[in-house]
Amino acid sequence: MSVNKVILIGNVGQDPEVRHLDKDVTVANFSLATSESYTAKNGEKVTTTEWHNIVVWRGLAKVVEQYVSKGDKLYIEGRIRTRSWDDKDGNKRYTTEIYADNLEMLTPRGQSTGGGQQMSEPKNQQAESVNEPDFSSSEEDDLPF
Repeated sequence: MSVNKVILIGNVGQDPEVRHLDKDVTVANFSLATSESYTAKNGEKVTTTEWHNIVVWRGLAKVVEQYVSKGDKLYIEGRIRTRSWDDKDGNKRYTTEIYADNLEMLTPRGQSTGGGQQMSEPKNQQAESVNEPDFSSSEEDDLPF
């Protein structure tokens, strides 16, 4: 058995870049910053920030296009994917991305248009279909930490 699962809580680095492909397929890309703080031996507080490239497809991408903007705090579940390509000089290039399956807005209500809504990509979805997330549940889940 193998597992490829990522859970991130962070802030959106810039407004999502959204593209509309053939057959009404939408893809959104944005960066998400996560920060970690610790106290160095000299007593100085040190904060390190990691930037993650997030990719969201189809119905969830349409929701991101409508509700997510720079600075929003998000909870994201997804999986890591690394892809490669050859640049114009023939050099092999790599990028690592998080393909999001689940997304929850954590920005307080009133500070963002989408606050507090949980959004998931449907599990059994064909590549050509576009399914919107179900927002019928008004219940907000609390994070266990």
